[in-house]
Amino acid sequence: MSLLDRLSFNQMTADPWSLEEVVRNCAKSRIPYIAAWRHKLGGDAANASALIRGEGLRVSSLCRGGWFSAPTAEERRERIADNRRAIEEAALLDAPVLVIVSGPANGQTLDDARATVLDGLAEVLPDAEKAGVVLGIEPLHPMYAAERSVVVTLKQANDLAQQLSSPSAQVIIDAFHVWWDPDVMHEIERARGKIAGFHVSDWPVPLPGILMGRAMMGDGVIELRKLRQAVDAAGYDGPIEVEIFNDAVWQSRDDGLLALIQQRFIEYV
Repeated sequence: MSLLDRLSFNQMTADPWSLEEVVRNCAKSRIPYIAAWRHKLGGDAANASALIRGEGLRVSSLCRGGWFSAPTAEERRERIADNRRAIEEAALLDAPVLVIVSGPANGQTLDDARATVLDGLAEVLPDAEKAGVVLGIEPLHPMYAAERSVVVTLKQANDLAQQLSSPSAQVIIDAFHVWWDPDVMHEIERARGKIAGFHVSDWPVPLPGILMGRAMMGDGVIELRKLRQAVDAAGYDGPIEVEIFNDAVWQSRDDGLLALIQQRFIEYV
C-alpha cells in the first residue's frame, strides 16, 4: 500500500470550500479520505454521507465532540446531549472516529474541568459503543489550555483512555500538538492498540498565530516522518489527516492545493 493510500484531507485545510467542493476536488485528485467537520455538513449528515460515498470517498473522522466543561450542571448536560448527537452524525457518515476536543475549563477549576471531561466521556461512551464509533481523545498543545482544551499532553489522553477501558475510547495523535513533548515517543508506544488517528501539519518559526499558524508539511520544524514511523510502529495503519489552519492556505481555491499536499505528504510524512 502506498502512503498516499492513507491520505485524508481535513475539511479545515480548505475552510472556504463547501463540502461539495472538497468531495469533488478530492475525488478528482484521487485522495481516498476526507475528515469532516460537523458545522460543514449542512445540518444533514445522511445527505452529506450520500454525497461523499457517491464520489467513492470515505470519512476518516468527524470533528468534533467534547467541550464538556461548563459553569452550571444544566449547561454540562447540554454538552452531553450535543456529544450524543455528534455520535449519531458520525455513525450516519460511517466515520469510525469522533474526534474529542475536550474544551477549556469554562468557569470550572482546571481540576474540576478535567474531572468533568472524564465524567462526560464515561457518560457518552455507551452511546459510542452501541454506534460502533470510537471516541478519539485529542490532546492539544498547552498553549490552548485556556481556550480550547484542558487535555494538553498525550499522557493525559492515554490516562483517560486507560480509565475508560473500552475499545471505543482511544487517542488522536496530532503532530502539531505533541511534537514538543520529551515523552512523546514513550506515550506513542503506550498508546499501542488505542490510536484512532494521526494528524499532520507543521510548526513554522516564528509561529504567526496560535490558531491560524499551522504550516504546510516541510515548512516548519516538526520531525513528521519520525513521528509517523513511531505511530506506525505502535500498530496504527489507518488514515493520516492533513489538517492545516492557515489563512494563506485557505485562499487556495483549486486543486493545486491538493497536488502540493500530496507532494509534501510523500516528501515529509
